[in-house]
Amino acid sequence: MSKPVVELTDPRALRALAHPLRLALLGLLRREGPLTATRAGQLLDESSASCSFHLRQLAKYGLVEEAAGGTGRQRPWQATARATSWPSRPASLDVRAATDALSAVIAERYLVAMLDWIGRRDDEPDEWRQAPFGDHDVYLTADEMTEVAERTAALIAPYLPRTDDESLRPDGARRVMYLDVALPIGRRS
Repeated sequence: MSKPVVELTDPRALRALAHPLRLALLGLLRREGPLTATRAGQLLDESSASCSFHLRQLAKYGLVEEAAGGTGRQRPWQATARATSWPSRPASLDVRAATDALSAVIAERYLVAMLDWIGRRDDEPDEWRQAPFGDHDVYLTADEMTEVAERTAALIAPYLPRTDDESLRPDGARRVMYLDVALPIGRRS
């Protein structure tokens, strides 16, 4: 990957990414490194033709690129960045609609991941079954909400280098998804 973050501001790019298979492909390439469409299809239980099409769509918007080491059907693809960002307060209605659509698809992916965990956690060792699963209903100002988010990011930051460098992972380490979501509930007072 050539950069840490790619920022999307074009509503067409945001809408292109707001597709479950494209999000899955991008995540797979970020985790596994360069893969052919055929291999990606095997890992995601999708056809290689479908993966190839969606990889080309992601490439059109700079999210993936061809990697060295292959041609034709055997050409590998790689993610261009470790993460993707987009405006949290888009100025145009078109960009806002696209970011809302993308956020909805991502929320669905989170739900699927949680339901998958619920379905398989009984097969996990005790120490992994203890993974937190809950919520906290608190009253915060907008500034406090930002502070909590920043403090959470600071807690996770020391572990992020392990994502790219296997040598930093201690024995027994596994990939763990931590969701960073703050949802203002109810109406403003």
